[in-house]
Amino acid sequence: MITGLVLAELAEGVLTLTLNRPSVLNSFNRAMAAELQQALARAASDPEVRCVVLTGAGRGFCAGQDLQEALPAGDGPIPDISEIVRASYNPIIKAIRGLEKPVICAVNGIAAGAGANLAFACDLTIAAEEASFVESFAKLGLIPDTSGTFFVPRLAGPQRATGMFFLADKVPAARAKEWGLIWDVVPHSHLAEMTQHLARQLAAQATRGFGLTKRAMNQAWANSLEQQLEVEAQHMQEAGRTADYAEGVRAFLEKRPPVFRGA
Repeated sequence: MITGLVLAELAEGVLTLTLNRPSVLNSFNRAMAAELQQALARAASDPEVRCVVLTGAGRGFCAGQDLQEALPAGDGPIPDISEIVRASYNPIIKAIRGLEKPVICAVNGIAAGAGANLAFACDLTIAAEEASFVESFAKLGLIPDTSGTFFVPRLAGPQRATGMFFLADKVPAARAKEWGLIWDVVPHSHLAEMTQHLARQLAAQATRGFGLTKRAMNQAWANSLEQQLEVEAQHMQEAGRTADYAEGVRAFLEKRPPVFRGA
């Protein structure tokens, strides 16, 4: 059931998804996680969607898990947190990485726990200057989830990742950019405008080429160089058969800007 916990707006090929629990800094409960999963599934199947923007309502991006759903009821047993991870977060990360369209994350404030790792799993992440990221799991005696142990060491390096995980200190947006965790940092007042400009730029490009590039990058995490070279050859073959490639060649020969259709 759709209850408005994730707002969706489609314009000029860009689907903007806004986490909408601002009173609790957009922390995830099961309902919001389910709505985001549904929205990402629709984005994958809708040819009108050629780029996705993920952001948060209010003064924060996402504070992670709503702990009210992870606490025991009265004197009852502690809930199985792994069930929350498997049902809520793992499908979201798989959907983002499997979505063969660009996914931009616009971090408008604090991104903590699952919220930080959600941002790091997107294709391009832009943060407001005031934003910060914190791997807050250690404060609860937990381990990072939402693909944090996968992406953070690969993006920032094992020493920085370990420091983030063990110390749970806030990492300001500028430092996150310096460490390679995110793409860019912009003034808060320009975040929405600059994110939408980038999203429209990507939505007008060769979507299938982006999708195949993303697929190849996903495969590279586990491949040897020899295996990845073959992956590139196979995906290049597929890209070379698209209508967008044919249009790109025609535009080059005719010395005009290409008009890509995302097919």
